[in-house]
Amino acid sequence: MLRVGVLSGSAADDPGNQIRFAAFQQRLHQLGWIDGRNLRIDHRWAAANAENYRKNAAELVALAPDVILATGASLAPMLQATRAVPIVFAFVADAVGSGAVESLSRPGGNATGFMMFEYSLTAKWLELLKEIAPGVTRAAVLRDLAMVSGIGQFAVIQSVAPSVGVEVTPINSGDAGEIERAVTTFARSGNGGLIVSASAVANVHRDLIVALAARHRLPAIYFERIFVAGGGLISYGVDFIDQYRRAADYVDRILKGEKPADLPVQAPTKYELVINLKTAKALGLTVPPSVLARADEVIE
Repeated sequence: MLRVGVLSGSAADDPGNQIRFAAFQQRLHQLGWIDGRNLRIDHRWAAANAENYRKNAAELVALAPDVILATGASLAPMLQATRAVPIVFAFVADAVGSGAVESLSRPGGNATGFMMFEYSLTAKWLELLKEIAPGVTRAAVLRDLAMVSGIGQFAVIQSVAPSVGVEVTPINSGDAGEIERAVTTFARSGNGGLIVSASAVANVHRDLIVALAARHRLPAIYFERIFVAGGGLISYGVDFIDQYRRAADYVDRILKGEKPADLPVQAPTKYELVINLKTAKALGLTVPPSVLARADEVIE
């Protein structure tokens, strides 16, 4: 029986992670790998906690898996724990810049996988926020300063802010209390909006962030659909479930003998724009027809 380790940045009871992991298992099943029969899957969850990342990465390596799936911020601690065990990653923004791979076409080491986005995507968040809420002149950007991609995402947003007439302010995500205090302070002045950049911390505090945006009447854009399904206004980002399925394909190829060094890092193939019309109405916003026409999903 072969062994696959999985390190997720979210919590074990996170519904989004459960849906994505089910898609991963389903795809493995389609490829002939059945957990408990010819494959054992060991899953660990970090819940966006730095110590959990390190501890769980070490635990997974000690189990001597044949391949490890590492998502998002899990990749860096996983690579610190091993440069020998094959790693397939998903939801990583800057694999080359972070040193995870030598190049996208020839990763060169023990890791390969799927990028979450190119940084240029983050400019779209600000542009879409301004389209759907033209009155926004100030935007808080919730980011994880501990991640290289957290810094990179804010830098791109900041670079395009003058062209759309919006002043951007970073909010460094931490625990629930820090996020609530920072958003509340920002919301005291008018014409504000919120951009929630991609991070495990944002996922862990998803319900709180959506509730704060509603409480303070802040039009907000998110990086993943699940925020909008839970009452958020709008999201634009990669199809997370599709990435898990594609990651299963790479896990299958490595279990059959291929090397991560020879499998190119792949960019996303599917992005989705999701709009919650009920939330727009509650905020007094009329979604422009041009935005509605581009939406992949509209939640009534």
